[in-house]
Amino acid sequence: MSHDELSQDPQHPVFPDDFSTDPDRRVPPPGDLGDVDDRFVFDFRAYDDDLEDGQRWSTWLSVEPLCRGPEPLPDWVVTSQGAIDTELGVLKTGKEADVHLVERADPRAPDAGVVMAAKRYRSPEHRSFHRAASYTEGRSMKRSRDERAVKRKSTFGRQVAAGEWAVSEWAALVRLWNLGLPVPYPVQIDGTEILMEWITVVDEDGTVATAPRLAQTRPSPELLASYFEQLTEALATMVQNGLVHGDLSAYNILAAGERLVVIDLPQIVDLVGNLNGMTFLERDCANICGWFRSRGLDVDEHALFAELMAHAF
Repeated sequence: MSHDELSQDPQHPVFPDDFSTDPDRRVPPPGDLGDVDDRFVFDFRAYDDDLEDGQRWSTWLSVEPLCRGPEPLPDWVVTSQGAIDTELGVLKTGKEADVHLVERADPRAPDAGVVMAAKRYRSPEHRSFHRAASYTEGRSMKRSRDERAVKRKSTFGRQVAAGEWAVSEWAALVRLWNLGLPVPYPVQIDGTEILMEWITVVDEDGTVATAPRLAQTRPSPELLASYFEQLTEALATMVQNGLVHGDLSAYNILAAGERLVVIDLPQIVDLVGNLNGMTFLERDCANICGWFRSRGLDVDEHALFAELMAHAF
């Protein structure tokens, strides 16, 4: 093939006649790129490989795309490959999982860092959820070997169970977020760890703190009524999509100022596919209405259940 023919073949780019491969060719001084094509210029920044105790490199690019949060990403999500995750302490402990605070920030852009909640399910020490069999009614595992191990409650089975609960909560968070429901934004899942939005409030002195649970609040009558309306709308959207929280109470709802955020979703069940779906929904209504009545709001769980059934069918 001639030189002219090569120059027209996109698979065989031709360098200019004056291109030099001589190792002693002139290298432009820093800042003087001469005629170098901008497409071949990038900003190289070196990072210190030494991490302190309680730190790790960001796992954002280590997980599969489906293990990252839904698009569009909120502008606070840090995706830099040079970001570092720093442990800030335990936020909450539980029987099945602990919640930690983790800061993710790029040392080259620390002002763009973010603090997230990291929910970590225990593996070998995992203890089955109360009435776990009722929650998992209708669910199936990809491998029968895993399902048998979980039923035998072996060490491997407990590890599988921890992963299944983490995956279940991740899937619920993604689905509910896509439905526009008030849940923390799910950042990513890696094994038995879920990174999600840290729901906060700002105190009068400007201090950022974790939003309190609804059970810890004493809202005004107006705010109390608004809270109940928000929950009713959220539950209606869930049942319209065939979903039931399954363990809803004032202890797994956060009060972030004037808005409520629903948390703790690993036990979410299918309203129709789970034989206990209706029972769980009735219990959710009773728990919620009982708390609101204790704060002075005149609500009835039977009326709420009937309203939700009208949305479901």
